[in-house]
Parts: sequence; C-alpha cells; structure tokens
Amino acid sequence: MPASASPPVEPAAPPSGPPPASPDPTGSEAEGEEAGGSFSKPLAVGTVNWGTATLVGVFAGLLYGGSKEASASVSKDAEVMLKMGSTPDKREQYRLMRDAMEKRFIRVAKGSLVGGARLGMFTATFFGIQNLLIDTRGVHDVFNIAGAGSATAAAFGLILPGSIMWRARNVLVGSALGAGICFPLGWIQLKLAEKANLEIANSKPSSDLTEGKGNQSRVGAAIERLEGSLKK
Repeated sequence: MPASASPPVEPAAPPSGPPPASPDPTGSEAEGEEAGGSFSKPLAVGTVNWGTATLVGVFAGLLYGGSKEASASVSKDAEVMLKMGSTPDKREQYRLMRDAMEKRFIRVAKGSLVGGARLGMFTATFFGIQNLLIDTRGVHDVFNIAGAGSATAAAFGLILPGSIMWRARNVLVGSALGAGICFPLGWIQLKLAEKANLEIANSKPSSDLTEGKGNQSRVGAAIERLEGSLKK
C-alpha cells in the first residue's frame, strides 16, 4: 500500500497594515527647534552683551587716554617753542621740532593703549560679574548691577600698589562707592530698557493694523476696477 504524501505547506500571509514607523532620533530636537527656534535661554530685560560692552570700553579708553595725553603735552610744546625761538640755527630748530613731535606721538600712543587696556579690563570685569549674577540668581534687577559694581571696584582697589592696609582700605572704599554709584544708575538703566521694550511692543500692533488696512485698500481698489470694467 503506497504511503500517503504530506500536504504542501502554504506560504505565510504577509502581515496586514502599514509597517511600524521607525523611531526618529531627531524628532524631539526638531520639535524643540520648531517651538523655540534655538535652545538658547532668552536674555532678561536690560542685559548687555559682554563682548560688545568690552569692545566699547576699549575704544572709549583709547580715546580718553589719547586725548588726556594730548592735552597734557601742550605745556611741553610751549617749552619747545621757547627753545626754538632762542636758537638761531635752522637745523637745531628742525631737530627740536622733530624730537618734540616724536615724543608727543609716543606719549599719546602710550596713553591710548594704557587707557584702552584699563577701561577695557574694568568693563569686561563688570559685565562678566553682572552676567554671572544673572545666571546664578535667574533674574536681572538693580541688585545685580550694584553687586557687579561693588565687586569690580573692590577688585581694582585690591590690585593697586601699596601696603596691605592701604589695599584693604581701597577695597572697602571701592566696594561702597561702586555699590552706591551703580545702584541708581542700574535703576535708571532698567527703567529705560523696560520703557523701550514697552514702546516696541505697542508699536507692533499699530504697524500690523496699518499693513492690514493697506492690503484691504488695495483689494477694494481692485474690486472697484473689476466692477467698473463689467459695467462697461
């Protein structure tokens, strides 16, 4: 008796439905970029950029130091002119004039560099401490500005030449003066920044409204022209 053959095995049916979606590793990053544009923390009202403030301080120090040395060299130029008037030799007069111009150029250049370095260091320290206080406290108010001014003045009082007692006195006096000067100035700065931001926020709806009115007027003019052409 012949052996019965086994039935053929049917192929498995493919799974129905759409294939499972592969996880997108950048989905959360894309959502974050779409929601906020960037992951940078928004700056508080009145916050000043550290690099820009330092650069402005350096240029202001350059101008102040150069102008100070230029004004201080007027008396020395007068002395040179007196020497030139008392010297009959033309060559000696030219030599005196050349030496005076060279010395004046060196003094003005040195004063500009020293002034730029000093004011740049002061500005960088002040705004660096201020931004550090803002990041630490999570809020920008007048106490951050007063604290930054006090700490900066105390630090520069500490590096001044002199004895230990003299430096300690400079630290105390600088700390008090820095806080006393920066507190009202910081209050004024924050109030002006808040007022400017409020005016900017109030001007945006008015500009959008005028733009919408302009679009409506252009659409109305086009409709009127179309009606006029149809009536003809």
